[in-house]
Amino acid sequence: MSTIKTARKPAAAAVTASLLAGMGSLAHAAGDAEPGLPQLKVETWPSQLFWLAVIFAVGYIFMSRVVTPRIGSVLEERRARLDDDLTRAREASAEAATTRAEYEASLEEARSQAAEFARNASAKAQANADAAEARAAKRMAAKVGKAEDKLAEDRAEAESNLAAVAAEAAMAAAAQIAGVKATRPQAEKAVKASAAKLAGQEAG
Repeated sequence: MSTIKTARKPAAAAVTASLLAGMGSLAHAAGDAEPGLPQLKVETWPSQLFWLAVIFAVGYIFMSRVVTPRIGSVLEERRARLDDDLTRAREASAEAATTRAEYEASLEEARSQAAEFARNASAKAQANADAAEARAAKRMAAKVGKAEDKLAEDRAEAESNLAAVAAEAAMAAAAQIAGVKATRPQAEKAVKASAAKLAGQEAG
C-alpha cells in the first residue's frame, strides 16, 4: 500500500508541473495578442463563416448519414416490436374468447344432455312403476275374482246346506209338534216360502 502511494506522488507532481507550464504559455500568448475579441473583428468573419458552413455541413452529413438512420432504425424496430406484441395480444385475446365460447357451448351441451338423461330416466321409472302397478292390479283383480267366485260357491253351498238343515228341522218339528209326517219336498217348499217372506219383511 505504501509503494502505491509513493508511486502516485511523482505522477501527481508531473501533472501539476505540466499544468503550470501550460498556463504560463497561455498567459504569455495572451500578453502578446492584441486586446479584444477576435470573433468580433470584421476581417475574421469570412473565415468564421467558412468554418461555420464546413462544421454545419459535416454535422448535417454526420446526423443524416449516421445518427438519424440509427435513430430511425431503433424507432422502426421498436414500432415493429410493438406491432408484433399487439398482434400477439389480439391473437391471444381472440383465442381466449374462442376457448371460452367453446367451453360455454360444451357446458351447455353437457347440461342439456344431463337434463335429457334425467327426463328419460324419470319417464322410464314412471313407465316401470305404471307397468308394475298394472301387473299388481291385474293379479289383485284375478285374486279378488277367484275369491268372489269361491265366496259365491261357498255361499251357495252354505245356503243349500242351510236349506237342507232347515227342511230337516221343519220335518222333525212337524212330526214332533203336530204329529204330521211331511215329505222332504214339502219341507223344502215351506222353508223357501218362509225365507222369501223374511226377505220381503227385511226389504220392507
